[in-house]
Amino acid sequence: MSGSTMGTDHTGDGTRAVRAGLPEPVKHEPTLPGPVFAAHFHLPGEVTGPYSYGRDDNPTWTNLERAIGELEAPGQDDTETLVFASGMAAISAVLFSQLRAGDAVVLPSDGYQVLPLVRAQLEAYGVEVRTAPTGGDAQLEVLDGARLLWIESPSNPGLDVCDIRRLVEAAHARGALVAVDNTLATPLGQRPLELGADFSVASGTKQLTGHGDVLLGYVAGRDGEAMAAVRRWRKIVGAISGPMEAWLAHRSIATLQLRVDRQNATALAVAEALRQRPEVSGLRYPGLPDDPSHKVASQQMRRYGCVVAFTLPTRARAERFLEALHLVEDATSFGGVRSTAERRRRWGGDAVSEGFIRMSVGAEDPEDLVADVLRALDESAD
Repeated sequence: MSGSTMGTDHTGDGTRAVRAGLPEPVKHEPTLPGPVFAAHFHLPGEVTGPYSYGRDDNPTWTNLERAIGELEAPGQDDTETLVFASGMAAISAVLFSQLRAGDAVVLPSDGYQVLPLVRAQLEAYGVEVRTAPTGGDAQLEVLDGARLLWIESPSNPGLDVCDIRRLVEAAHARGALVAVDNTLATPLGQRPLELGADFSVASGTKQLTGHGDVLLGYVAGRDGEAMAAVRRWRKIVGAISGPMEAWLAHRSIATLQLRVDRQNATALAVAEALRQRPEVSGLRYPGLPDDPSHKVASQQMRRYGCVVAFTLPTRARAERFLEALHLVEDATSFGGVRSTAERRRRWGGDAVSEGFIRMSVGAEDPEDLVADVLRALDESAD
């Protein structure tokens, strides 16, 4: 990664997160330069150099893209990263830049709840869309003839996991590209490019930035031609990150390892506490040794994430539980330093029961959070 202060001897996740994407030090200049607010740049004569117009490139994006690339593929100088205005902008950029009428794409049937809208748009453009669940590597069964396989592992909100290496090998053997939505895992939990994927895609809105105040997405990949198409799509659509958002994201990455480790450990503690409650069913957390996905997850994930999913008996019980919580906000999204939870069925796009809860564990003290969850379960009982 040219221009970075990272050295090959810095291999720890914390060191990498703190120093990722920083430019070479210049006397009297800030360690992390402030955001560059520019729609245009001085450009006399022929168009040369990296910066010409604000929709194409920006120095603040460059630093952030370098930082994310160092996390997604440490030491791999052939990785390109592009930031977008949101996670959906990044997802759309890959799908619509790689697919054309007559192609087939395989999507997860249990993925992010906006994917059905994406499916409808792809089909309107003449793309065949096939779906299969994440669990059990079921997408293998509908791969033949596909141009692109889209993996979401762990899946949102059900937290199923598939064997990414296995699916990548099968897809590549059939001539298909593979994109992995890495939002829930983050680059510190899973590195899809190292598992063979062509694209690692994520919403930086979630745990990557972690404060619930930035909308951001990114695409990382090693295939120059494929990434050139993604970059061209970003230019055409203009789904670009603002410089302030990009700067805030870069600043937030410095604490990523601290946040991820705290949130992952607390998520496991919450899951273990929930496992003891008779009113809780369908508990899912890949870090639990008895979770159906644990074996596969442990082979490809370095950390298991901050999201816990479970079901309460009825919609009314779930709503009373959410209302009784003191330290957990009833809000959508996940990955923030403040814990959130929601009854996911209220959105209508997920195949989950009325009492299904998706909880995002924040950075509160584990003892306080577990106590709050158990108290809310007691108070919400019939």
